Amino acid sequence: MTDKLRINLPLLALVLANLVPVFGVLFLQWDVGAIVVLYWTENLVVGLYTLLKMWVTGGTSALGIMLFFSLHYGLFCAIHGAFVMELTQFAGEISSELPVASWPGPLVLIQKILYFGQQILAAAPQEFTWACLALLLSHGASFTLLFIGQHEYRHTTVDALMTAPYKRIAVLHIAVIIGGFLVVELGQPLGLLLALVALKIGMDIMLHNRSHRAASGASEKTATNRNTGA
Repeated sequence: MTDKLRINLPLLALVLANLVPVFGVLFLQWDVGAIVVLYWTENLVVGLYTLLKMWVTGGTSALGIMLFFSLHYGLFCAIHGAFVMELTQFAGEISSELPVASWPGPLVLIQKILYFGQQILAAAPQEFTWACLALLLSHGASFTLLFIGQHEYRHTTVDALMTAPYKRIAVLHIAVIIGGFLVVELGQPLGLLLALVALKIGMDIMLHNRSHRAASGASEKTATNRNTGA
C-alpha cells in the first residue's frame, strides 16, 4: 500500500463515519440529543485507542500512566457527559442520581463513571450500535494505517499521547455543545441539525490533518537527520 493511500484511507473513513448522523437525521428522526450523545461516545473510542497507542509506544513501562489516564480521562468524560445530559434534557427521562457506592476503595470512582455512562447511553436511539461501530472502524483505520503503518509511534511519547484527547475535546466538543444549545433553542430545525453535523465533520478533518501533519513532519525530520548524520 502506497504512503498516499495509507494517509487518505483514514481520512475517508473519518468522513464516512461522520456521515452516519446525517443519515440518522434525514431518515431515522435523530434529534440533537442522539447526535451529541454519539459525539460523546466517540470520546470513549478515542480513549480506548489512546490506551492502545500508549501501550505500543511505552510497553509495560506505560502501565502506570495508562491506569492514571483511565481514571482521570474517565472522570473527565463523566463531567463532559453532565453537559450532554443537560443539553439533551435527559434528566426527565432517565435517572441522573448515582447509585449507592458498593465497590471497594478507589474503585467506587470507576463504578460511578460506568453507571453515569450507562445512563447517557440509555437515551441513545436503537441504531446507535451501528454508529458506534463506524466510529470504532474509523479510528481503527487511523491507528492501524498511520500510527502503526506510518510509524507515528516512533515520534511521540506516552506523556504527549495522554494529553492529546483533552485538546481534542476542548476544541471540538465545546463547539459542538454550544452549537447544540443553539439548535435546541431554535426548535431543532433540520437545516441546523445538518449544520451541526457539518461543523463536526469540518473540525474533525482539520484536527486530523493537523495531528498527522505534525507526525509526518517529525518523521521527515528524523529521516533527514539520519541521512545527514546529524
